[in-house]
Amino acid sequence: MTNVSLIKRVDPKHTALMVIDMQNDYCHEEGYLAKQGLDVSMVPKMIQPLKETIEEAEKNSVPVIYVRTVHQDSTDSETWTRRLKDKNQSGLCRKGTWGASFFHLEPKKKDVVVTKHRYSAFIHTRLESVLRTYGVETIVLAGVSTNICVESTARDGFMLDYDVVMLSDCTGAFSQKEHDMAVENVDKYFGSVSASEDVINAWKQKVAVST
Repeated sequence: MTNVSLIKRVDPKHTALMVIDMQNDYCHEEGYLAKQGLDVSMVPKMIQPLKETIEEAEKNSVPVIYVRTVHQDSTDSETWTRRLKDKNQSGLCRKGTWGASFFHLEPKKKDVVVTKHRYSAFIHTRLESVLRTYGVETIVLAGVSTNICVESTARDGFMLDYDVVMLSDCTGAFSQKEHDMAVENVDKYFGSVSASEDVINAWKQKVAVST
C-alpha cells in the first residue's frame, strides 16, 4: 500500500513528470559517451519502468516534460568545455545530430520539450515558466545521469521550493556507485526517492479515491 504522504505529494493536480537527457549520446551503446568509454549498461534496465510511468502519467493528466541537452558553439564557454578534464566531449549532443535525438522515447504533440545547455534543467531555460503555467508543486524526476543532470535539477528544484521525487528505477548513471551516491544524497537533502511502482500506485489510488 502506497503511503498517504506520497499520494498527496504526487497528486496529478500539481505534479509534473520530468524525463531528463534520454538521448542517444548519453544512452545508446553507439552514442558519444559510450564511445568515450563510459558505461551505459544501466540504461536498458530503466526503459520499461520509465515507459510505464510515462503511460500512467498520461492516463492521469500529469504533464510530461522532456528535457534534452543541445550543445553548440554559442553555448560552449571555456569553463563549460573543460568541465571534464580527462574526457573529450566536443561532439556530445551537438545540435541537429543523431546523438542529440531521443533514445527509445518520443515526445507526443501535447508533451513539453525543454532544451538546456548545462547540467540543470532550470539554468537559462523556460522550465520555470512551464511549471508555473501548469501550477506544478511537485516534480517527479527520471532520466540520466542520476548524479549529474538529474541531481543538479533536483538540487535547483528544491532550492526553488519544488517538492522533488526522484525515481530510483527510472534513473541511471555511468556506474552503480555514482547512482547510489546520488540517490542517497537526494533522499537525505533535496527531496525523496521512490520506486516508479510506488508513484504509479499513488496515482492509481488518487484516482480511485476521487471516483
